[in-house]
Amino acid sequence: MPELIFFLLVVGTIIFAFMTVTSRDIFHSAVWLSMVLLNIAGVYFFLGAEFLGVIQVLVYIGGIITLFIFAIKLTADIGDKSVVQVNRQVIPAVLVCVTFLFSLVSVIRSYPWAAIQPAAENISLKQIGQSLMTVYVLPFEFMSLILLGAMIGAIVIGKVKK
Repeated sequence: MPELIFFLLVVGTIIFAFMTVTSRDIFHSAVWLSMVLLNIAGVYFFLGAEFLGVIQVLVYIGGIITLFIFAIKLTADIGDKSVVQVNRQVIPAVLVCVTFLFSLVSVIRSYPWAAIQPAAENISLKQIGQSLMTVYVLPFEFMSLILLGAMIGAIVIGKVKK
């Protein structure tokens, strides 16, 4: 049964990823991307990495996808039929993707995976939360300011000029 759940999550991720890149509507692509990220969060939960699953849902789906949707909806004429929605450079894109895929596979195959040792100690969510609010509070708040600036920038760029 657990293998079936994992298989369904992976197949769902692949299907939604395909729908993300083949959708002609940018809003629908953002929705399909959120489904991809939700399935990946499910894989994290399935593998016992609850913290990564929660961060995946909160940061990527809750923050980044919301920002994408706001930017799409606030940008004037992005869904207009006169705007070209198709990439006309299919051959160079396929060549770059295939080259990247072969490079990635060769790097993964050459890495000494057997030499990796698991961490000696288990870190709890409480320890991660305490370190985020004590040692890493400045970078944490800095990232929130960057996201706030990006959202304000999307609103300013998308504002209809009179």
